[in-house]
Amino acid sequence: MTTRPAANPSPSPEPDRSRLRFDRCEAAGALGDLGTFIPLLVGMVHRCGLQLGPALFFAGLMNVVTGFAFGIPMPVQPMKAIATVAIAEGLTEAQILAAGILTGAVILLLALTGTVDRIQRAIPRSVVRGLQLALGLKLIELGFRQVADTQVWIGWDSIGLGLVCAALVLLLYFSTRVPGALVVFGAGLVALVWANPSLLSEVRFGLSWKWPALADAHAWTTGFWRGTVPQVPLTLLNSVVAVCALSADLFPNRPAQPRRVAVSVALMNLACCPLGAMPTCHGTGGLAGQYRFGARTGGSVVILGAAKILLALSIGGSLLALLQAYPHSVLGILLLFGGLELAMVCRDQISRVDFFVMALTAGACMALNAAAGFMVGWAMAIALIWGVFRIEPPPNNGPPTITADGSDARNPRGC
Repeated sequence: MTTRPAANPSPSPEPDRSRLRFDRCEAAGALGDLGTFIPLLVGMVHRCGLQLGPALFFAGLMNVVTGFAFGIPMPVQPMKAIATVAIAEGLTEAQILAAGILTGAVILLLALTGTVDRIQRAIPRSVVRGLQLALGLKLIELGFRQVADTQVWIGWDSIGLGLVCAALVLLLYFSTRVPGALVVFGAGLVALVWANPSLLSEVRFGLSWKWPALADAHAWTTGFWRGTVPQVPLTLLNSVVAVCALSADLFPNRPAQPRRVAVSVALMNLACCPLGAMPTCHGTGGLAGQYRFGARTGGSVVILGAAKILLALSIGGSLLALLQAYPHSVLGILLLFGGLELAMVCRDQISRVDFFVMALTAGACMALNAAAGFMVGWAMAIALIWGVFRIEPPPNNGPPTITADGSDARNPRGC
């Protein structure tokens, strides 16, 4: 049995770059997380009444702080469980913000008591890889779906544009002079303006911002049961355990530490959600996407954060129409390649047992959810470690016994 804890993953050749850089590669890498950020933000603003200005401003502020604090392209993403429930069930702004505050409080408690470190040490690496594989495959599927859902082959937002962008990413896969993400994102902007020139005339300068109302006790109760309860296990697994494992793979000289990441997630939500920020966390998908498109230091998320703050303060009150109209086929391609980068870190699970646990965990995560899939994979890993089950033949002991037909009596079927 070779399944082992998630700590100390195998090193990669990535050099130590402790100083932040602000070049075109970092700027390109900053775009690698927009495939999930924009759709979830727009969905909560349009469906739930979340304020776009403060949500974008505080997301940018947290990007800047995170970039300087971690020194690696640690993403700031919407909390997916809260965002999904909010959009699907039409939660109010107060319920969304309450869910974020309560999630932050729970995560801070787990971090300060050391529970996060104990959880991280207790989880075999094959289970973490299963979580990463499942998320990578989901991002790939979502990327394909965003392109296919345009349902047209030729147009400003079409399958054809998605294929062109995919070809550009592949042609510029290792280019540092012409980063693929910048080219692809620029192509999306050109398509947007070409097809909707009237959008530019609708841009208004200024920030629309009102103080959120959080005095309703019902909002806190609803936010806790419908938002916090499903979000906490997802945050622990994907935003703490899995993101730390991925950071160790990509940046072995400066990996993120579980307790520090957990405290970061907690403080982001405790400090900013009361002011109107959307619930946010760190995540493996964003880190993989930003790394894929060139991000190697915290400078990438500082650049992204500065851009969000500038947009929020300048045209935050009228930015929703532009975000809604941006080509989904372009966002889908960014999402697809970010998912591929995340899934490819799982190739180190080469033994039969480790691959079995990883595949089982990934399948359960995709069929059920991240928390349930983790429990299935973790239970199987423990059962294999304790010898309850075996998926490899037991080792043969002693010299071979050759029968009259020349076969080994210990393994007569040759299997």
